[in-house]
Amino acid sequence: MRNTGIIRIGIGGWGFAPWRGTFYPKGLSQAQELGFASRHLTAIEINGTFYGAQQPASYRRWHDDTPADFLFSLKGPRFVTHRGELATAGPSIDNFFGRGVLELRDKLGPIVWQLAPTKQFDRDGMAAFLALLPKAIDGRPIRHVIEARHKSFAAPEFAELLRQHAVAVARVDDAHHPAFDEVTADFFYLRLRRCQEDEPTGYPAEALDRWAERARGWAAAGRDVFLYFINGAKVRAPAAAQALIARLG
Repeated sequence: MRNTGIIRIGIGGWGFAPWRGTFYPKGLSQAQELGFASRHLTAIEINGTFYGAQQPASYRRWHDDTPADFLFSLKGPRFVTHRGELATAGPSIDNFFGRGVLELRDKLGPIVWQLAPTKQFDRDGMAAFLALLPKAIDGRPIRHVIEARHKSFAAPEFAELLRQHAVAVARVDDAHHPAFDEVTADFFYLRLRRCQEDEPTGYPAEALDRWAERARGWAAAGRDVFLYFINGAKVRAPAAAQALIARLG
């Protein structure tokens, strides 16, 4: 690990109508929104990859429209994660990575595999799935994150499997899904889902201060941090991300 980790703060996606006139300046064309967002944030989580395949040309355009030090996280496709047997996902995983993902080049961040809320922990099935996730492609390291949403995953065996494969567990700030505090990889991945519309910065100042302190501590220990404001009062997500970036200097 490096002596100090890198902290990335962002939002989910960039094409959200209520951000026009709030986050995006009035008159900004939709074609310019990614360029604008990527110069006010340090990362974006792409959710469209969860619902369907993207074109290689799209990945190339996203790469070219953003600054050199920007990163994208991608949600893995639901055709992989929302199936009865995760051990059978190999061909779908290969198809996902073979459809242009690597066109993001040095801007490719972690891949988030969000499991169905009804998916329960099965040790053998999860072990088989983790073994299918590529650690590198064409010499490029690939980081992976599991977002488990069923309480049965709050088991020591789950965390131990993740450690064996150096896969992170998503830490979700949400009242409806289990919280995980285990350290299982050389980076942390957070999805904050409690933005409030009556808070101009989404989260109260004290809460943002606490998240900033935690992120600094993780980075000081040599671990990278990826933190996204997702859902809740989504209209406030860009303001929350910018406020946290300002706190981190």
